Amino acid sequence: MKEKLYTMELTDAVSADDECCFCWLERKLEQENLEFVLGSSYMESDIREQTDRQGFCRHHTKMMYDYGNNLGNAWILKSRLDYLNKELAQQMKQYAPGKAAGFWARLKKSEPVGNGVEGNCYVCGRMAGIYERMLDTFVYLLRNDAGFGESLISSKGFCVHHFADVLRVCERELTEAEKAYWMPKLFALMTRNLDRVQEDIDWLIEKYDYRNKDADWRNSKDAVQRTMQKIVGGFPGDPVFQSKK
Repeated sequence: MKEKLYTMELTDAVSADDECCFCWLERKLEQENLEFVLGSSYMESDIREQTDRQGFCRHHTKMMYDYGNNLGNAWILKSRLDYLNKELAQQMKQYAPGKAAGFWARLKKSEPVGNGVEGNCYVCGRMAGIYERMLDTFVYLLRNDAGFGESLISSKGFCVHHFADVLRVCERELTEAEKAYWMPKLFALMTRNLDRVQEDIDWLIEKYDYRNKDADWRNSKDAVQRTMQKIVGGFPGDPVFQSKK
């Protein structure tokens, strides 16, 4: 089966006027996956088998709690706990002093891998697969959609975290001629927007000087949140994501 190209999603993300188009996509993807897990899918046996086996990382467990749907959470947790009880009982039977290394590893399988993604979390796993296809789509659009390239270059660019992934996929997929054209443009885009955010956070600090108390805030009122996002990604100022029902 041909993998999906996320052209519409990426075009929307670049047009969203966000500090990072991939942060914007990541948030949208994460929320859609939470809605999927806590929607009617938790009653589907094939999905339940996967969530029983993989479970959820601490971050997504908290998001599930905040989202609501108490009954959906209860069913997922009951089924996962049943699975863990059986698995743990089996592992404890096999325990032997001096041969415990594998035992500890099996108890704690959700260690962060790669970009901080939890290796054994159902939601993280779904997101990671789609994210890589979105990166491939990014290269596809650079090559095939001049309008996308123009919108990208006039956008706010990326956070540092996602910029590293963009460079990785461009280095891997673009031809030498394409790199010679696009890499300087991507570097200039990132430099311009880092300078813009730097100016905003600098001015926010200056505003706390009593001599500037009557000066205009300019674009600095939300500079802390945006600088956090620019450096590490995500949306620290976001409200809790909750069910609308």
